[in-house]
Amino acid sequence: MKILHLDTNHPLLKSQLAEAGFINEEDYISSKSEIESIISNYDGIVIRSRFKCDKQFIDAACNLKFIARVGAGLESIDIPYAEAKGITLISAPEGNRNAVGEHALGMLLSLFNKLNKADKEIRKGLWHREENRGIELDGKTVGIIGYGNMGKAFAKKLKGFECKVICYDILEGVGDENAEQVSLEEFQRNAEIVSLHTPWTPLTNKMMNSDFIDKFSNPFWFINTARGKSVVASDLVLALKSGKILGAGLDVLEYEKSSFESLFTSEIPEALQDLLAMENVILSPHVAGWTLESKEKLAQVIVDKILLKFNN
Repeated sequence: MKILHLDTNHPLLKSQLAEAGFINEEDYISSKSEIESIISNYDGIVIRSRFKCDKQFIDAACNLKFIARVGAGLESIDIPYAEAKGITLISAPEGNRNAVGEHALGMLLSLFNKLNKADKEIRKGLWHREENRGIELDGKTVGIIGYGNMGKAFAKKLKGFECKVICYDILEGVGDENAEQVSLEEFQRNAEIVSLHTPWTPLTNKMMNSDFIDKFSNPFWFINTARGKSVVASDLVLALKSGKILGAGLDVLEYEKSSFESLFTSEIPEALQDLLAMENVILSPHVAGWTLESKEKLAQVIVDKILLKFNN
């Protein structure tokens, strides 16, 4: 089988596929239309988020047997159309779930202990102890929305903190020894911390809006290491200003491009300007799943799944 690699990844991906007899070719710079003119020559592609695999792309890929995305989600692919064409879709949420769990926990502990604020103040010669008194995670109720690979990894990280962990998911029976699955109503009644771990779908698009936030009984802390477009940034800002949300750790933002590779434009939206100015907000550039270890794990998961399906 002949595979076209459209994004750079860990070298083990190509080397192990080559050892198994696959032919690897690369194109990291051509435009989507240029790739469409040659894609019929390939049996499979490996991609991250360079461009969307839409109907036009899939129609051009008339011999394609699989699309492998080196990441957790498949939102850059027209899933129903690809599956209708008999194309196998492969992703690797197992590869970076541990990294995401650690990043979410790190953001939460940094918010609770005001680490970013304190660090900035000390660098300015300020020694504010009482103003930087933190709070403890012990005894808090942590709510996880979306209890798949990422949500489960975060819950596992919380085991040693003596907190109660609850989860909400549209699928039944996903709770485990690390988190009790509850109804949405019970979740919104009890959660003191909310961590989002859902894929982007039409159902989760703009899910975290003012109406959803207002249904929570308690003011809560918010962590998002999932997808930016699941949260309405302007509504998040209003909740932060009102105290309904006590602080936020955001690895993703509504304004990201679909490639996830850039954010800032010549004009910064007002809600983003507000978030940038808030001391109780921690931001990172969509790197929760990007560790040295996860880069290798993601590639290995993709290789293993390709070989399992096509190396007969």
